[in-house]
Amino acid sequence: MKNPSRKTELVLTVILAAALLLPAPAEAQKMKHSPPQGSKASGGANRSINGGAQRSSNRPAPRAASGGDRSVPGRSSGNRTNVGNNVNVDNSRRNVNINIDNSKDINVHRNTVVRAGRMPYVRPPYVYGGHRYYCHVPYHYHPYHPYYWGPVWHPWGFFVATLATTAIIVSVANQQYHYDQGVYYVASGGGYTVVSAPVGATITTLPAGSQTVVVNETTNNYYYGGTYYEKSGSGYTVVAPTAGTVVESLPEGGEEVRIGDVTYVKIGETYYQPIEKDGKGMYEVVQVEADKK
Repeated sequence: MKNPSRKTELVLTVILAAALLLPAPAEAQKMKHSPPQGSKASGGANRSINGGAQRSSNRPAPRAASGGDRSVPGRSSGNRTNVGNNVNVDNSRRNVNINIDNSKDINVHRNTVVRAGRMPYVRPPYVYGGHRYYCHVPYHYHPYHPYYWGPVWHPWGFFVATLATTAIIVSVANQQYHYDQGVYYVASGGGYTVVSAPVGATITTLPAGSQTVVVNETTNNYYYGGTYYEKSGSGYTVVAPTAGTVVESLPEGGEEVRIGDVTYVKIGETYYQPIEKDGKGMYEVVQVEADKK
């Protein structure tokens, strides 16, 4: 018969070893509810499949690997409100000329033909880009500064809701225009839009401030606000500009156009070359021809 005390000692040893291998109940509960190291805490990005990837409110946003919160040019930023410094740009006023009605094609009313002058050119033309640009006076650049023709004059495209009582109706080629103090309008959009003076329109009196310009040895034109008039039997008739005509001032609405080494001022489809005459900066109407070579 085996020794009973020896058997009891062996049983106690087995129980004690098992107890040492098993975790305590409190530790087991703690381990059950604690996430393993490296996993997201409750409320993290993977908290809910249907809830989307939401960042935990108590976790800071991750920083860029290349140094803090500095954005890298050319890459998208998490905060797009300041991208390109657009927060201070007033996009509601893209057109600073708030009275210009760009919905109408006013270009169809512009003078596109320059009449050839009678005087032959003794200077060779400036040739560039398949065209020849003829002028009598040498090129002398000076910046284009539009001339102020007074408060009643408006550039092409200017829109007014009503006309003054002094406005009259002028008809040219079955088109009706409204004329007032050197400015021509057409009805549009519940108001009136300024257009270039239609060739052939005749008025009885020149606008105040008109200038006399020499066309040739026998003909003078009258010039006002970019429009040319000739004396006719019944008054003064709008004509296209004549090549070689020299004027002191150009109206608003032109643009400087660089053609090769020469900078012209373009009004509608008419080119003006900056020149110097009698010590003053002036402009000559350019005759443009296609280079046939």
